[in-house]
Amino acid sequence: VQLQAFGGGLVQPGGSLRLSCAGSGRTFRRYDMGWFRQAPGKEREFVSAIRKNGATTVYADSVKGRFTISRDNAENTVYLQMNNLQPEDTAVYYCAVSTGAILSTLRRPSAYDYWGKGTLVTVSS
Repeated sequence: VQLQAFGGGLVQPGGSLRLSCAGSGRTFRRYDMGWFRQAPGKEREFVSAIRKNGATTVYADSVKGRFTISRDNAENTVYLQMNNLQPEDTAVYYCAVSTGAILSTLRRPSAYDYWGKGTLVTVSS
């Protein structure tokens, strides 16, 4: 599975961005997907995850109510709509594929088998 995340950029506080992650292969729809981020000098942290059928989503408390994850299995793409961005959201954002984790483990990086290259999101005035 190959992944490519894009859509990052520079945005002012309170602004919005939508990240996309395109996956390869016809089995994309069989996998759970996640978004993580890593700020300079910090560990990679969980942002959001979505089950393979799109019916169940999980969010970190820090982004709940501001970020929305979704997927389009026909297009092999998962999205992360980010609203009301704040400077603390500045990070490199990564998408990842989990081929067999249970729901309760999807907040852990170890639950994911494939990772895409990140896309940088900078929130600054």
